[in-house]
Parts: sequence; C-alpha cells; structure tokens
Amino acid sequence: MKTSATLFVLLFLISSLSVQSQIQREKISFESANPFAFSDIILDLENQEKQEVYGQLTLPIDSLNPTKKYALIIGVAGSLGWKKHHLDYMEMYQKEGFATFELNSFKSRDITSTVGSQDQVTTAAIILDAYRALEKLSKHPNIDPEKVSITGWSLGGGVSLFSGWLPLKNAITKEYAFASHLAFYPPCFINPENTDFTQAPIHILAGEIDNWTPAEPCRLLVYKLKEKTNIDITVYPNAHHSFDSELAIKRNEKGYSFKDCMFTLTEDGDILMNYLQFPMSNPILQKLGLLFCVERGVDLGGNPDARTQAMAFSKSFMKKTLTPNIRE
Repeated sequence: MKTSATLFVLLFLISSLSVQSQIQREKISFESANPFAFSDIILDLENQEKQEVYGQLTLPIDSLNPTKKYALIIGVAGSLGWKKHHLDYMEMYQKEGFATFELNSFKSRDITSTVGSQDQVTTAAIILDAYRALEKLSKHPNIDPEKVSITGWSLGGGVSLFSGWLPLKNAITKEYAFASHLAFYPPCFINPENTDFTQAPIHILAGEIDNWTPAEPCRLLVYKLKEKTNIDITVYPNAHHSFDSELAIKRNEKGYSFKDCMFTLTEDGDILMNYLQFPMSNPILQKLGLLFCVERGVDLGGNPDARTQAMAFSKSFMKKTLTPNIRE
C-alpha cells in the first residue's frame, strides 16, 4: 500500500512538471505604419501609411496557475531576417520561464532581407512596430506590462538601442515603455543632438573587429550618454559581426561597411549626411548620403567564446532587469 501511494505521488509530480513545462504559441497581429525616417514619426506620425504587422508570441503554460502573468522579451532580427542564433536566445529565455515575442517586420511587408539597401524596411518603421507590439501585448492576460524587455541583433540592435531615445519614444507613446534594452552589434554611428534616453537599463554587446557596425562608435555613444543614462557596453575581443552565431567567418559583398560613417541625429529625427548635412529623409537622399562614407563588403561569423559569454550575459541581464527578486 505504501509503495502504491509513493508511486502515485511520483507520477503526480512528474505529470505536474510536464504540464508546467509546456508552451503555447500564438500569432499576434496589430496595426503599425511605414515611416521612413525618425522625423516621420516625430513630426507626422498620424499621416504615415498604415501597415498590418504580426509576430509569434510564445508563452509558458502553468495549468496550476492559468492566470499567471509572465515577463516578456520582444526580439527583433537583423537585416537578414530571423536566423538560428537569434532563435537560440529566444529558446533560452523560454526555458528560463520568460514569454517571448518574435517580431516579423520583414515578413509582414513581404521582405526577406534588407542587406545592401536599408530602405525597404527602416529602423524607424521597426521601432514603431516594436512599440505597437508592446501596446498590444501589454493587454494580454498573461503578460506583465511592467516587465517587457526588447532585444535585437544588428538592424534589430539599432531598434533595441534607439527605441530608448525619448524624442522618438514619446512621439509614439507616453503610456508604455520597455523595462530594459539589450542591443547586439547595433549601428551606433548616429550621434544624437538630444541625449535624452530612457532611464531603463540599456546594454550593448559588440565585436571588437566588426567592420559592418563597428564597436568604436558604440563606445563613443555610451561615453556621451553615460552621465545621465543607465547604459553600458561589452566588447568581445577578436569578434566579428554575428559573433554569437555558430557559422564560419565569411564575406558578404552586398553589406555596407559603416566603419567610416558618423551621422548627426537632430532633435526632430533627421539623420544628416556626413558632409552636406542634408537630411537623409527618403531613399534617394539616403543612397546619396551613404556614398560619402560606406564601402561594400563586410565580414561576419561566429566566435565560440564570445557566443558563450554573450548568451550567459543575456540570461543574467534579463533576470536582473525583469525578475530582480529571483535569485539565479
């Protein structure tokens, strides 16, 4: 009898753990728009072309507590779209008990890649998508709206970083905000005249020998913002762009190398050309502006040590900024 009772308890515990470890996936759609530049959002958001955008929400399932609210991590892919190493992070977060949302700004617009163009789906449009997703998901019964972080890679890293720039953020929403921002090798070669950023933690992870989105402008930006912003940076030695992937180093001849670029970002959201100081406010002006500083051809690929360290840091960062009362 005692053996039977013990067996029953063990089976009950195993069953409970199995149920609680399940996940639920859900397609979430919402209305966004197609601004080209930050200035389109700051000065003329209401008149931008509307756009339906979607993404995939992944939620833990706790059958013992179906109304539980989870901290959420919104992920934003790079110019090549969602890749395995991006999804590795999302799976890691899910295993830690976080909800995740994979934003699909490209597929929503029938685009697969913006490498070598950067004008089909812009940083401005994806930042708007991210905040519209935040607004929508904050109303979800299983999401804690006070514990939502944003992370992204390359172009998505720029979204994660500059979604914290207050002139832009406040033009979109003053009601909702991200609890933290984690940016992987973002384009930091944009020097803001207005240095008002969120007080939520921002961290940049960069590769020392990245020639696509170089680390040095990120160091300079962190130095400029550090006095009044909760921002920091980690630079991994001997690490290229996409250092956290498992792919061999390769050359991408289409990619723009921005190593010689530094653009001014005005308070109204215009990004000015290096020399002429004209705003790159449409695709033609952007192409003209890039001629002054970019070169074709970049290197990207993984560094095993940097990948291991970056994944460990990311897990720790999310736990500290979203669940600070839970010890690791």
